[in-house]
Amino acid sequence: MKAAPRPCSIADTLALVGEKYSLLVLREVSLGVHRFDRIARNTGAPRDILTARLKRLVEAGILEKVEYSERPKRYEYRATPAGEELQPVLITLMAWGDRHLNAERRPTLLEHSCGEVLSPRVICASCGDEADTASLKALVQAPGWTTTGPVES
Repeated sequence: MKAAPRPCSIADTLALVGEKYSLLVLREVSLGVHRFDRIARNTGAPRDILTARLKRLVEAGILEKVEYSERPKRYEYRATPAGEELQPVLITLMAWGDRHLNAERRPTLLEHSCGEVLSPRVICASCGDEADTASLKALVQAPGWTTTGPVES
């Protein structure tokens, strides 16, 4: 019998939004693209896969379907508050890609309300210091697990 993997909120989140097209749908919605045809065009997702991803994101409470036409019935997709909370994740992924994959020419820039191009940082809400590998320590809460893996019996 295969051992159970580490309990992890990253794994749980990826189970919902970890597929390529799910994240690209969230990108489009965050950019103001809400209708199926435009989301399909901008993501390159096959229609059947896009339909499945949108259904899953709606069922998970990340997006909501909002009717915009009665005849014919048509819907657009809007981020719920939970979906809006994923925007910093998208921005951080984009910044990593800009640094490591598209350093020569960034495909999209995000301008902050202060007028400057956004350069995201992860900071501690308590002290305001930047959160990086050197400043973080994992405190494993899952029973039977340590930072290096399961407790040996």
